[in-house]
Amino acid sequence: MEFAHRKVKSQRCSWIYLATSLRVRVRMPLEPLASERLQALRAQGLLRDLRVVGSGTGPWVNIGGRRTLLLCSNNYLGLATHPALIAAAAEAAAVWGVGAGASRLISGSLALHHELEQELAEWKRTEAAVLFNSGYHANIGTIAALVGEGDAVFSDALNHASIIDGCRLSRARVVVYPHADVDALAEKLAHTPARHRLIVTDSIFSMDGDVAPLREICALAHRYDAWVMVDEAHATGVLGPTGAGLVEELNLHDQVDVQMGTLGKALGCFGAYVAGKRSLIQLLINRARSLVYTTALPPPVVGAALSAVRLVRAQPELRAKLQANATFLHRILKESGIPLLGGPSHILPILLRDPLRTMQVSARLLEAGVWVQGIRPPTVPEGTSRLRVTVMATHTYEDLQFARDAFVKVFCEGGG
Repeated sequence: MEFAHRKVKSQRCSWIYLATSLRVRVRMPLEPLASERLQALRAQGLLRDLRVVGSGTGPWVNIGGRRTLLLCSNNYLGLATHPALIAAAAEAAAVWGVGAGASRLISGSLALHHELEQELAEWKRTEAAVLFNSGYHANIGTIAALVGEGDAVFSDALNHASIIDGCRLSRARVVVYPHADVDALAEKLAHTPARHRLIVTDSIFSMDGDVAPLREICALAHRYDAWVMVDEAHATGVLGPTGAGLVEELNLHDQVDVQMGTLGKALGCFGAYVAGKRSLIQLLINRARSLVYTTALPPPVVGAALSAVRLVRAQPELRAKLQANATFLHRILKESGIPLLGGPSHILPILLRDPLRTMQVSARLLEAGVWVQGIRPPTVPEGTSRLRVTVMATHTYEDLQFARDAFVKVFCEGGG
């Protein structure tokens, strides 16, 4: 092994010497570099792979030919396989085809897109809305369109990666404040001079399940002349009298400048939106590169999403069932000694800290018939690896009791 290591090192030195002596750009092989980086991830317990699911995303799924309880999906209301959405997608495909054929600014802006945008604007109680192809596209495009050099963006430390990347791409000064700490945010706002200021926060944080102190953030924005952007990805369809999110729950429509949300979580479809003043939406149509330079959402997806929004607005019992399931699972896991982090939410984290241990526990749960994904850095900070348990409205109490029994077996009897 030592000889082989010296041989590889010698070969690398030869490449470097040849490139330097001849002053020629030498093409380095990619495969050894990729293998080296993969091995480093494996050694840290951070290597990821794709697990193939052999069925639709329901409460139970087929994993390797085995019926398995799904507790790691963002399909919170169970709409991904809802008959009404499937029918709406089929109808849209029959009328509009399976693809938009161009970007929105060329020939891909169909009447169906416009109908969904009008529905979203009405739901979010804003003047207008515009669709994006994903939550990632929405955040990077919107933040970079609103702020730039000379501006400052204030971002919660636990914001989603798409917000982090949007801040970086904007070239504005990025000021990160400790998670949900409004006193620290006030301090940073007071001591950060900038042409324009934008505060960005998740409403429900995807890995912790807790809720942003949005009312206090809006008060600070008013005090320090800042704009507020809220990512409602995990609150859309879940919070509020009609499921429109935390902004609706707290009645802060007039204080939040930018409302972003997704169609691919509780709404069961795909894509995202930004809602706000008509001038904001028109600016994004012109300046959000992730909107301008990509093909529009496919008509079947748009048709299904339109059906989902209308269904969620009309059926509050879906949200009530989700909350009841979350409360029930939280209670029975707590009573069984499972170390849950936080209160009852549709996102229930179990902090295990070590990435290797996290994946071992996840594997043992899968053997017991329950799929709960382990979450490791860089998705969460170092030392905070966890199991992320997510509940669906379509789970039964019997399903959740089955999950409880599996957790007890792994944690209490197996030393998880």
